Amino acid sequence: MATASHSLTALLKQTTIDDHEAVLKACNVTLKQSKGDLQVLHTKSVALLKLDRYDDALRALEEGGDRLKDKAGPERAYALYKLNELEQARTVAESVLDNRGARHVEAQASYRLEDFPRAAAIYKDLEDSQATIENEENDLRINGGAADAQLEWRKQGYLAQRRKPASEDMDAFETAYNAACGSIARGEFGRGEVLLRRAKDLCNALNELSEEEKIAERLPISVQQVYVLKKLRKFEEAERVASELSVEDIPDLSTRQIAQINKLALESKPSNPFLSHRLFESAHTLPKTDKPFQFQADLIKQNGLTLDLLTLKSSGVISSTSKILSSSLSPTASSHVNHLAVINAAAHAQSELGKLGLKKILPLLKKRPKDIGLILTIVQLYILTQNPGSATTVLETLLKRLSEPPVEDKDQDILHSPGLIATLISLYSSQNRHSQIKSTLAKAASYWRHKSKPPVSLLQAAGLSLLTSSSSPSSSPEVSTLATEIFSTLHAADPSCRVALAGFVAAKTSSVSPSTTFTPPQPETDKLTAIPRLVAGIDVDDLEASGVPFPAPSATSSSNTTKAGKKRALDEAAKPAKKRVRKSTLRKDYEQGKAPDPERWLPLRDRSTYRPKGRKGRAKAAFTQGGVVDKVQATSGGGKAGEVVKPAVNPGLVVGAGGKSNKGKGKKGKK
Repeated sequence: MATASHSLTALLKQTTIDDHEAVLKACNVTLKQSKGDLQVLHTKSVALLKLDRYDDALRALEEGGDRLKDKAGPERAYALYKLNELEQARTVAESVLDNRGARHVEAQASYRLEDFPRAAAIYKDLEDSQATIENEENDLRINGGAADAQLEWRKQGYLAQRRKPASEDMDAFETAYNAACGSIARGEFGRGEVLLRRAKDLCNALNELSEEEKIAERLPISVQQVYVLKKLRKFEEAERVASELSVEDIPDLSTRQIAQINKLALESKPSNPFLSHRLFESAHTLPKTDKPFQFQADLIKQNGLTLDLLTLKSSGVISSTSKILSSSLSPTASSHVNHLAVINAAAHAQSELGKLGLKKILPLLKKRPKDIGLILTIVQLYILTQNPGSATTVLETLLKRLSEPPVEDKDQDILHSPGLIATLISLYSSQNRHSQIKSTLAKAASYWRHKSKPPVSLLQAAGLSLLTSSSSPSSSPEVSTLATEIFSTLHAADPSCRVALAGFVAAKTSSVSPSTTFTPPQPETDKLTAIPRLVAGIDVDDLEASGVPFPAPSATSSSNTTKAGKKRALDEAAKPAKKRVRKSTLRKDYEQGKAPDPERWLPLRDRSTYRPKGRKGRAKAAFTQGGVVDKVQATSGGGKAGEVVKPAVNPGLVVGAGGKSNKGKGKKGKK
């Protein structure tokens, strides 16, 4: 054994540290003399790893048995990691103690397995301890930033080590890119755009990289820029960046697929959805080692189903989504499953909106009464039809079902989830149901404040609502106590949050009795903005002169007016009530303020404005036989001058207008 080791040492003296082929040959020559030499097998496995021959390196370690596996744990874990045996690689690396290299492999395997909280925790432990590897500090910052960005994408940002970009992130393009991804995941697209430009500028300024390497590094940055610019509605700039992007030159297949989808998504509605569907489906089949992350795969799946709807493949969408929905538990907080439920409802409604869409979707509620995605779709359609009452009823019914026993822990989390609570509060607010808002927020806050990671925004909203109601004289002491507990929980979790500190001081002040005074600690109150600074720009005299504006009373408040408000003063004269005239009883040519025609009740032929048509009609109009004589006529004989001649009319006969006699015009009898 010693002779073999000495011969290996002599052979290695003839090679250089970078000549891995020569080291491998030396090891093979030595192993011909001594096949079981563990040191030689260990050296051979390292040389094979340097040559990217991971299968051969793993076989060399297997030849050494358990003793060599225990001794070369980091090398074995790295070989398994490169062969995409991630679970086994993490297990082997975890078993190696007091080895920073093994910790790096464990963190990388956890990252690839999408166990981002564990990866971020390992990188944090490595950063806190003293670095012993060259350039390790820079690598830890880059990899830790990537893990934090992934946590933001997974909506687990509260587990991230760094949530805001630091000045050190501006020194390298990798850290700037990771900081940009974290900002984009939080919805901060303006900051993300600035960080992406910084990352691209730093990449272009590097002298250590060749031009080909710079192009390869800039491609993912450009792909992300297209997405951000579209979100910022900078369509012209997004199209310019997309036109400069050569999709086929991207070596990473998953990044190439995402770039293709981002270019297709530049149009808000595809001009030719069938062509877009064909381009979407023409993407390359991704290998096992180059799969996108799960949140990316979910979005790609949803994009494909949306294109299926645009190409009139509703039945196929219903079939594929129904299989996933039937196999998943309901209710669920999974964003992907709830998105699929929305797409399934759109397929059943055949993309119809309003009442027609509701008519097709409502029968699904009997089959899936706890489907959150379906119920939120129905709520949205009710809002579009100006029916917030029905929307509120549907959501309240869901929450009532979730609270029915037996209630599991996951159902409790969904029952008090910030998204559902915020939707219900928004519906209550649109209907001025303030008491329901306060009770709903108080119930949700009472549940979440005992959790290890409560939703901060929900607790702040509940605390402010309770704090407002506690100032009224009719409020109970329990309201002030609950508000104090909520803000004290928030202040203990984040002492630097000024909202929590101000709420805690206000709640504590309102909860004490009038006989006692509460004096907050001076170091705490010094963090708050001074009151003179808050009111520095307010002109009190101007406000007093302007008066206090009051909002217009709503229909509900006006109907609830007190009797005292309806009474009038005794000396006030009673005004006659205005009679309301229905429009249906008015004539067509009615004009308000214009006097009606006094002859409107007479027949047309008797009105003064009547003018008959034709020669005969005008001739008949010259005589007034059978009508009223409205002129004084002088007699030519038989009567006295100046008298009015009255026609002799038999009261029993009707004087006709015609001059012909009706004599002999009777009916003929039968012969």
